[in-house]
Amino acid sequence: MIDSKEISVKGIKVEKTEVGEQAVPKEIERFNVIFRIQHVIMLVTFLLLAFTGWALKYPEIEPSKWWVRIWGGPETAGIIHRTAGLTMLADFVWHVIYLGYLFAKGMRIRAVTTIIPIPKDIADVIKNYMYFLGISKEKPRFGRFSYIHKFDYWAVFWGMGIIGISGFVLAFPVFSSQFFPKAALGWLWPMMMILHSDEALLAIVFILFWHFFNEHLKWGKFPMSWTWITGKVTADYMKHEHPLEYEKMFGKEGD
Repeated sequence: MIDSKEISVKGIKVEKTEVGEQAVPKEIERFNVIFRIQHVIMLVTFLLLAFTGWALKYPEIEPSKWWVRIWGGPETAGIIHRTAGLTMLADFVWHVIYLGYLFAKGMRIRAVTTIIPIPKDIADVIKNYMYFLGISKEKPRFGRFSYIHKFDYWAVFWGMGIIGISGFVLAFPVFSSQFFPKAALGWLWPMMMILHSDEALLAIVFILFWHFFNEHLKWGKFPMSWTWITGKVTADYMKHEHPLEYEKMFGKEGD
């Protein structure tokens, strides 16, 4: 039997055998506490916006009348909706500023760890579909973020641009009107309403069928991945799901 002892690597307690193997943590931090707080705020505000927004969009439908009463009536639901929207926008701005801070502190863009799409992601998409269809027996090997994660992440930027701007214009029409020509005011508000509600529907469907499935409902994660709370993944999970990052950190096969 090989004796083992507990040591600390960058503040993480790990077990290291006496035979000189490289120390591999049982759990590895994937997201720090700042990212986790930002995600929780995004989650809570998204749910509030979805629940109140669709009740306000279809007030003539009986289920909406019942649902909007739960939120204290249309006026209160509107206040909750606008407050959640402004909070989400502030959270998004905080996230962008925090990324700038990390870059200023020395964070660098590397192919294995970047969230920015790179040519390898296109190859990974093709290879993954070939694997699913049985054409290839080899699965793509991902770094810290797969093309699924990247699509998920950058969709927020697209959504915040459309939903955020249109929502702000609708919430503060008098203030916003000074930035548009008078000739546009006749059709501006209906257009903003369509942009806001249709993009919101797209976001809700996307979150339910793409994000929740890939992050929580897939085999091995069901009923929920705890990473968004703990910020950590196991070494075995990283080795299986993010092999390129694992090898960058610990070498091939972790030795």
